[in-house]
Amino acid sequence: MSAIPLPVYQLYEWNHAILSPWRAVADATRVFMQNPVNPLSQTPLGRGMAAAAELFERTTRRYGKPEFGLLETMVDGQATSVHEKTVWHRPFCNLIHFERMLPAAHKKDPKVLIIAPMSGHYATLLRGTVETMLPDHDIYITDWIDARLVPVQEGEFSLDDYIEYVIEMLHYLGPNTHVMAVCQPSVPVLAAVAVMNEDGDPRAPASMTLMGGPIDTRISPTAVNDYAESKGIAWFKNNVVMAVPFPHAGFGRRVYPGFLQLSGFMGMNLDRHVTAHQDFYSHLIVGDGDSAEKHRDFYDEYLAVMDLTEEFYLQTVQVVFIDHSLAKGTLTYRERLVDCTKIINTAMLTVEGEKDDITGTGQTEAAHTICAGLSDDMKVHYEQPGVGHYGVFNGSRFRSEIAPRIGDFIRTHDQDLNLIASKAKKTKKV
Repeated sequence: MSAIPLPVYQLYEWNHAILSPWRAVADATRVFMQNPVNPLSQTPLGRGMAAAAELFERTTRRYGKPEFGLLETMVDGQATSVHEKTVWHRPFCNLIHFERMLPAAHKKDPKVLIIAPMSGHYATLLRGTVETMLPDHDIYITDWIDARLVPVQEGEFSLDDYIEYVIEMLHYLGPNTHVMAVCQPSVPVLAAVAVMNEDGDPRAPASMTLMGGPIDTRISPTAVNDYAESKGIAWFKNNVVMAVPFPHAGFGRRVYPGFLQLSGFMGMNLDRHVTAHQDFYSHLIVGDGDSAEKHRDFYDEYLAVMDLTEEFYLQTVQVVFIDHSLAKGTLTYRERLVDCTKIINTAMLTVEGEKDDITGTGQTEAAHTICAGLSDDMKVHYEQPGVGHYGVFNGSRFRSEIAPRIGDFIRTHDQDLNLIASKAKKTKKV
């Protein structure tokens, strides 16, 4: 007789509900102990109680979706306001445009579609990526929607749907769009570009940049890759897929919960996270506000997670980490074989991090072998020394060394800029 599975997701929700009044008490304690009118606020006891209360509240909180908060950027040395605008919508995704209020004389910048990973965290994880690219590019980004918020009647969302969404967004943005895929979306983006190139689609992107993506996980397999392959798809279906509990809008939808993904990521570096929280407590005690604020900013983002649909999650595990379908040339989209050798009109840049422990070195570069029909002058590979997975798309090395290379690559293959340069050249000759 098989055991009745525990309603883990429901227990998780109950746990949050039970802790709610205690979080309220902890927050009130923090406010009281930090109030300058309170004489205890200036004592070691008062600071210790305030720090402990904040630490408890933060470690038991459910973190909501963060904001991008990008209200301004620098264009041509001038501060320019930025407005977030949803320009395209589907049940599982919004397309956000970071609209810059540019002067009329400003020349047209390359149009870039950033495909954020749908792997548990929100698109705001790429805030630094967007912020770095904004001054010189017209930026759009996929804002994936938490599956527990999507009613069951909206239907399923599979890997095929993901690829279709990418194609539809590229159609919406029109010709001469440049697409950037960060980590997980490298596979569906490469598939979408292959389909569009094979169809001779005039709205196929002018270039694609694949960053830290698991194109071929047989190369330099990481702990993440080994874990997926050793367990098998049946284990994932039976152990990590759960029904969304009431009262969420997606009640009844089968999902891979974000809190499980987060637990896995934190478990890989548990000592580091424990130390970070100990340091946070110490910073609060001694009044090191800057260090404490950095901790808050990081974990406000890191601990905000979203659910993935069952079909998308299981298909991704099967196709990318177990079957290696794209690398072997057996991946299908809507029962149609995806042939990456048909990519001939979309230039490709692959970027990897030397110390990436999630996507091993060489996994993204494998796209160059798969895209055998693409001429050498249309593909470039770059490995950034000294960075891990997140350093590929964020941080000081990204800003100073990776982003400029991406910008140069995009401008080299931008059809509008090439047309302007060609006309200028002809005018000069005349």
